[in-house]
Amino acid sequence: MTRDVLDIASRAPWGWPQWDPTDPDGEDMRMASVGPLVVVFWVNRVRQRINVRDVSWLG
Repeated sequence: MTRDVLDIASRAPWGWPQWDPTDPDGEDMRMASVGPLVVVFWVNRVRQRINVRDVSWLG
């Protein structure tokens, strides 16, 4: 399930709905959640990669 969330996020990391577009300092730190699974990841624009920072199962 974690890979599915990251796969969805990697398709459009700047279009994932759960981030604040008005926060210029936090623009590259993202959070994706599907049900109880939460993945926090960082978008490395220079290398065009996604680095996972935290995976949590809430519940």
